[in-house]
Amino acid sequence: MSYAIIETGGKQMRVEPGRFYDIELLPVEPDASIIIESVLLVQHDGDVTIGQPFIEGATIEGTVMRHFRGRKVLVYKMKPKKKTRKKRGHRQEITRLMVNSISMNGSVVATSTTQQAETPTVQETAEAVSE
Repeated sequence: MSYAIIETGGKQMRVEPGRFYDIELLPVEPDASIIIESVLLVQHDGDVTIGQPFIEGATIEGTVMRHFRGRKVLVYKMKPKKKTRKKRGHRQEITRLMVNSISMNGSVVATSTTQQAETPTVQETAEAVSE
């Protein structure tokens, strides 16, 4: 299983091809492709490549699925005995990103189709158990 650690929106996260992730709002239209070049680490078949801070030539290709707003976070401030209360709400803008592939130096290391091929299906598992 291949994965990468990327930096986006001031946060670091582990991403794998074929999965979707909720990240900070990106200025890209839905159903558009995006390339993320701030890759910190790539692991593929036991080979680990670590950047200082980023890996030169490593990219993550993904598709923006949709934009939405996260759950409301309530901020309540109160000073006792002063009759001072402040209640504020905040909803973070979020982009849902589907990771398609991990590339290093122009060659594709992992794609979503290779990840799905590595995981056994229910039918293959049932056949292995019956034998």
